[in-house]
Amino acid sequence: MEINITFAPEAGEPVRFAAGELTAYLGRMLAEETGTLSVSLEVRPDREPGLPDWFSVNLEERGGTVAGNSGRAVLLGVYDCLRRLGCRFPAPVKGCETVPSLTRQALALRYEHRASFYHRGVCIEGADSRENLLDFIDWLPKAGYNSFFLQFRTPYAFFKRWYLHERNPLRKAEPFSPADVPVWTEEAEGALKRRGLLLHKVGHGWTGAALGFDAQSWDADPEPLSEEKRPLAAQVDGVRGLYKGVSANTNLCFRNGDAAEVFAALVADYAQAHPGVDYLHVWLADTYNNVCECEGCRATTLSDQYVELLNEIDRRLTAQGLDTKIVFLLYQELLWPPVKARLTNPERFVLMFAPISRTFEQSYPAVGELPPIPAYERNRIELPTSLEENLAFLRGWQRQFAGDSFVYDYPLGRAHYGDFGYVKLARVVSGDVKRLKQLGLNGYISCQELRSGLPNFFPNYVLGRTLMDERADVNELMAEYFSAAYGEDWPAVADYLFQLSGLSSTDYVNGKGPRTDQDMAARMEAVRELCLDFTPTLDAHRTPQGWQTPFWAALDYHRAYVLKLSRALRHLALGEAEKAAESRRAFLELICEKEPDFQPWLDVYRVLEVTENYTGFRGGAEA
Repeated sequence: MEINITFAPEAGEPVRFAAGELTAYLGRMLAEETGTLSVSLEVRPDREPGLPDWFSVNLEERGGTVAGNSGRAVLLGVYDCLRRLGCRFPAPVKGCETVPSLTRQALALRYEHRASFYHRGVCIEGADSRENLLDFIDWLPKAGYNSFFLQFRTPYAFFKRWYLHERNPLRKAEPFSPADVPVWTEEAEGALKRRGLLLHKVGHGWTGAALGFDAQSWDADPEPLSEEKRPLAAQVDGVRGLYKGVSANTNLCFRNGDAAEVFAALVADYAQAHPGVDYLHVWLADTYNNVCECEGCRATTLSDQYVELLNEIDRRLTAQGLDTKIVFLLYQELLWPPVKARLTNPERFVLMFAPISRTFEQSYPAVGELPPIPAYERNRIELPTSLEENLAFLRGWQRQFAGDSFVYDYPLGRAHYGDFGYVKLARVVSGDVKRLKQLGLNGYISCQELRSGLPNFFPNYVLGRTLMDERADVNELMAEYFSAAYGEDWPAVADYLFQLSGLSSTDYVNGKGPRTDQDMAARMEAVRELCLDFTPTLDAHRTPQGWQTPFWAALDYHRAYVLKLSRALRHLALGEAEKAAESRRAFLELICEKEPDFQPWLDVYRVLEVTENYTGFRGGAEA
C-alpha cells in the first residue's frame, strides 16, 4: 500500500516526526493491503492560550485527517489513533510493542479529545544509561505524557550511577566521563523537542552553585567551602559550612552577605542561556532541619525568604524580556506558607506540591475538613505522613496563590518496591489523578526511576492514560495492558499480581511503622507460598524457543526476586536482624547477577538504596 502523509510546509518538527511515525506504523499494519491511503496532519491552535492538549481524528478507508492544537498534540493524536486501532505500547523497552495487521476498512475512526490535565510528565531518577533515557522519551507520548523533567543542570548524577555501576559489585565500571553528559543531555533535549514535549529542568543544585560548587549531584563535594563564600551559607548550630559535606543539601543565609543576589543572578543567567527550557524549577536545599539560624533569618520564615527570592528572579527575567515559567516548590520547610511575602507576578509562576512523606496505601481522599497546619519550629519540623496533613499544607498555599499548579509525586520513586504486584499502586495512582481537579491541581509529574518495570510498567501506563483522560477505568486499562503483555492467560497473571499486592506494604518497605511486625511476617510467608503456587503457570508459557513474551520472562525473574526479598522482609519483621541481613545478601546477589539480563526492567541501584536507607536492613551491603 502507498501511504501519503501531508502537512503544511511551515509545519514544525513534531508534525514531521508524527508523519514519519504514522507512515511507519500504518505501513506495518496495512502491509497486505493495496492502493493509496492519504492522511493530512493539521495544527489548529486554540483561540484561548494555555489549554491542555487537544486532538481530532477523522479516518476512513481512503484516509482522512489527524489534527491537534499544537505539533505535540498532533503526535499525541497519532499515537492515540494507533492505540484505538489495536497498537499497544506497554513499556519503554525495545521489542515490547504490539502492532496488529488490519484491513483498510478497519480505519473507521471519528472522534476528538481534550486532555484532562495540562501537566502530564515524568522526572528522571535512579541510575540510567543514555539508551534508557532516550527509550523512555520515545515512549512518553505513546503513553499520553507531554512533559519530561531533567533534574539538575545536567542529569550527571543519574548517568554516573549507571556507568560506574554503583552498588553492584559484580559489574565493572564502564568508560564514563563528565564530558559525555552535556552531549547526552543535548541529545535528550533534542529528542524531547523533536516530539514537542515540554522540557522541565534543574530544581536541585542552585544553593550549591551559589556557594561556588558544580552541584550536579547529591555526592559530597571534594573541596571545602571557600572563606569568600562562607557568609552565604546557612548558620546551623553556630557554624556556617557545607551540610554534611554536600553543597546541594546546604541552605543559604538570605540575611547575611549577598546570597539572594547571587542566587537570582544564577537563575536569570541560566534562563537567558537556555531559552528552550519551558519550565525552570527553582528549589532550595534537598534536606530539612538545616536552615539558617542567624538572628536576621530567625526574624522571618524560610518560605517568606523564598517568595522574596522568587520575586527578585522575576524582576530580572522581566528586565531581560524572558517569559520563562518558574516552578516553585512546596516541600519540607517550604510546605509552610509564607507569613507576609506574596508573589508580585503570579503569572510567571507554577506551584509544585511535593508530598514526599505521604503514604501510598491509599489515594488522596475526598476533600473535607483538614487538620490545622502545625506551628513552624525552625530546624525541628516533622514531615507530615497522612494524606490529610499533606493536603492541609497545600490548602494553606492555595489561599495565597491561585495560579497554575501540579503535584510532583513519588509512587514509582520508592513506594513501588513495597508493592510486589504493582496492582494496588496502579489503583492508588488512578485514584490520585481522579482527585486532582478537586484538589485544585492541573496535572502530575512523577518523580521516579525510569527502570520501574518489575513485574511490568502498568502503574506508569495507568498514570499516563488517566492524566490524558481522567474518566479512564483502571479495570479496563488492566485488561488492555495485561492482554497485550501476557496474551490469553492474562487473567491468571492479573489475579496473581492482585494477590501479591494485597499482601504487600508500600509503607513497611519505606520505613513507616515499627520494624518488628508479626502480621507483616505472616504476610511475607504468604507471599512465598503464592509465588511457589504460581510456578506451573509460568512454566506453561516457556517454550523451547524462550518465553512467550518479554513480559513472561520478566515475570519469571520477578518471582525469584520476590521470593528473595520477601524472605529478608519476613526475618526483619520477626526481629531477626542477622537472618534478615543474610537473606538480603542473597537478594542482592540475585539482582546484581541478573542486572545485565533485565537492565530496563529493574533499577538495582535504587532498590538497594531504598532497602538499606528506608526499610531498615543493616549490613549485607556487599555481594
